[in-house]
Amino acid sequence: MRESVLEVPGARLRHFVRGSGPLLVLVAGGHGDAAVNEALATHLADRYTVLTYDRRGLSGSTTDDPGLTLVTHADDISHLLSDLTTEPAHVYGSSIGALISLELTTRHPGQVGVVVAHEPPVTQLLPEPERALAIGDLLAAEETFKAEGAFSALRRFAKFAGIDPTDREPDVETRVPGPEQLPNLEFFLTYDAPALRAHALDLTALKNSPARVVPAVGENSGHIWAHRCARLLAEELGIACETFPGGHNGYVFRPRATAERLHQVLDV
Repeated sequence: MRESVLEVPGARLRHFVRGSGPLLVLVAGGHGDAAVNEALATHLADRYTVLTYDRRGLSGSTTDDPGLTLVTHADDISHLLSDLTTEPAHVYGSSIGALISLELTTRHPGQVGVVVAHEPPVTQLLPEPERALAIGDLLAAEETFKAEGAFSALRRFAKFAGIDPTDREPDVETRVPGPEQLPNLEFFLTYDAPALRAHALDLTALKNSPARVVPAVGENSGHIWAHRCARLLAEELGIACETFPGGHNGYVFRPRATAERLHQVLDV
């Protein structure tokens, strides 16, 4: 595995490259950094050159201006790809990472071959009152952060995202929080969560993109609104919605099965 830092406008992005084969970018959800994708990347590295990275503001990546949007994050991935390849890359993103991946696809379509968007929170597609409830969940988490702190807000997120740590592969161990967890979570709640809530995806540009867009859902997350968003996105695009192992965080708790399912989807 090779660790590098890339200077981009307003930030320094720490990233990791391992494996061989077609380039595949993994974009974590929530306040996840590159380490959150470690197990999944390991299971993919025998078939792909896997790129993982810390989003700006998280762990080893810095930012000069925290007033960012999801467009900023999408452009960051574009810079990373430009530094590594001249060919279209595959992208797998989950949750906010899926929304960033779709934004990358609309803004830099020539850099994306296949984008697998696992339960992207495209709340603009939800009919009322479902949309109001989803936005209310996000706002409540932000308000909880201000009133009670980051970990109380994280518990709120885990509840409406249907996170079930028991839905895991037998050899997946609970990650011991490191010193980066709290500052990462605080950054996410202060900047990324509001940016997610305010974001509107350009559906016309997405439909016109030459990339193959694959909306995806967890097999055990049918009760959450992010799952519903993915299915509505598939309907909007007139394509099939693929099912992946586990729930909203299946890529973390079921990395081996997720890697195999991702390979099946990409190998079509």
